[in-house]
Parts: sequence; structure tokens; C-alpha cells
Amino acid sequence: MRLTVVGNPGHRRVGLFAAAAVRAGLPEPDLLAWHDVLSGAPLRLAPGTAVRIESPGEDAEVDRLLRGAASPAAHGEIVGGRAWYAGLARGLARIADAARESDARLLADPAEILTMFDKAACHARLLAARIPVPPALPGSPSGWAQLRSWLDEAGWRRVFVKPCHGSSASGVIALQLGSGGRILATTSVELSGGRLFNSLRVRHYRDERDVAAIVDQLAPDGLQVQRWLPKAGLDGRVVDLRVVTVGGEPSHVVVRGSRSPMTNLHLGGVRGDLCALRAAAGRHYAEGLATCRAVAACFPGSLHTGVDLMFAAGWRSHAVAEVNAFGDLLPGLLVDGRDTYDAEVAALLASERAGVAA
Repeated sequence: MRLTVVGNPGHRRVGLFAAAAVRAGLPEPDLLAWHDVLSGAPLRLAPGTAVRIESPGEDAEVDRLLRGAASPAAHGEIVGGRAWYAGLARGLARIADAARESDARLLADPAEILTMFDKAACHARLLAARIPVPPALPGSPSGWAQLRSWLDEAGWRRVFVKPCHGSSASGVIALQLGSGGRILATTSVELSGGRLFNSLRVRHYRDERDVAAIVDQLAPDGLQVQRWLPKAGLDGRVVDLRVVTVGGEPSHVVVRGSRSPMTNLHLGGVRGDLCALRAAAGRHYAEGLATCRAVAACFPGSLHTGVDLMFAAGWRSHAVAEVNAFGDLLPGLLVDGRDTYDAEVAALLASERAGVAA
């Protein structure tokens, strides 16, 4: 089997997958740089190669090309989400064309990647499949004034406000509206000089003018507003799960715990004890994994998915917060001695053997 990875040279995701391929006795994968995909360079794939599409993130020039901007964004700046998404769609279309010309096999359906990177579209797909998801407002508010109006009409006082095309909690706001005009917005967004930046520190905004400024800047690129599901707790922290499915089956699970509403590990979240969580959830844990299988079935053209699974306080119910196209980066997490990339390569080899046998 010959493999090609579409990714950014030197990126750890590319390196981790390549190492897994070599461990499985395969040649090191070829690399097709995102920069070449987005800059219009000729794309050449080896005939019959299996093509893994990796995240284009963490490269300033690639980000600029995705957004079609004249200059790179400042470090950590949150800007141009809708343009970024349009650039991703154009890049994926070029990859798909190159794969057809070379009779190559894509390991993720570009249309499915785009759905996972559109929180509203992803929510709608899961809802149509009767997968439990938090209730969401039916549209994207144009700004803070409309968001406040819609929340008042719905009677919702606690919500998560999410950029439609964001990832890694970029721009996400955990919003609470109290009596007497009180407000609390918990977010990693740093408001600086009228611009928005990602921060590794979770902040709390209580001045409505600051919250309005953040929402008004995020809104033109699209927002999804989900009702806040109070999460179950473990060891004094709220917890949720990142469940990586491979070939439709849950493969690797990490517990993410936090003392803030944001459980992302890069924002101060910590890995929790999966055995303790399974004991606390009881039979509901298996039900949650069954939901993750159903999520994977919604994306049959994707070798893997990263499902963010939340258990409600009391453990008796659960919901899927979102699905991640590139959600398999869980370094150091081994199951039966294999990391997520080992599991994906093994699934590819098993699929190839099954095809030969048939």
C-alpha cells in the first residue's frame, strides 16, 4: 500500500502518522503540502495511492492562502472564519480532482470534512439522524443585539456561542445571563485594541460592552448558539470525552476535565481517569459509545472522526457537542499498545486485505 498525506511539512500530525505507517511495515508516506494545494501549484499523486487529508492549521502562510488575504494574520488573531472555510472548500476540491485523475483513494470525503467544519450543518445532520445534540437556535445572529433578543424569546439564560467554522475552542463563549442585567462570558478570547485573539488563558467578561464587542466581531463569519448542557462532574471538575472512531468503531477515548466550562486540554483542561468515569456512568457509558458509532455512520466516507461527547449531570443522558474532522491528535494515548494513528493504519491494512480476499 502506498500512502500520501496532504499536510504541512514538519507538522507533528504528519510526523505521527508517518511513524505509524513505518511501524506497520509500510514505506514512509509521500507528502503533498497544503501550500501547493492552495497556491495553485500542479498536484501530482501516485496512481492508486491512499490519500490522508491532514489539518491545514498552525501555518501562517497556509492560513493566509485559505483566507485569500493579502497578508498573514497577527499571531493568534481570530479573523476571517467564513473566508477560511471557503478556501478550505476550494483546496479540498483540488485534492479531489487530483485524486480522480490519479485513481487515488481519499481516506476522508471532502464533503464530509466540510460538514464537520460547519457546526450548523453538522448539528443538522446529527439531528436528522436522531443523534442526541444540545438544542440550538435556528439561525446565526447578526450580532449581540439580535442574540440577546433571540435568547430572550427562547427563554435561554445559559448558552455556548460558537463560530461556525472554528476549532480548538477558538472564539467559543460560554455565556450566562443573570437577573438584574448581570452577565458572565467565559472564553479564551482576548479582546485587545478592538481585535480578537486566541489565548491560552480562560477569561471572564462581565461588562456587556466587552461581550457585545466580541460577538459583533464574530457574527459576520457565522455563529451557532447551543443551549448549555450542564455536564457531569468527576473529581471536582466537569468532564466530557473526546472519542476517536476508526472504521466506524470507537477506538480511543480521552476524558477531559476542567474547573471552567472549557475542557480543552490546551486551555488548562486535564486528562481524567477513564476507569473512574466508566464506573460513574455505569451502563450509560456503553450507550454513549453507541451514539459515537451512530455519529461515525453519518460520515461513512471518513476513516476516522473525533466526537465530543458530553454526559449530563447525573450521567443518565448524553449529547454530542460537535464532530471533528481532524480530532485524532491524542499524543501518548495508547490502547493495546497502539496510538490513534496505529489504529488507523491497521484499519487501512485490514480493509486492503479484505478487498484482496473478496
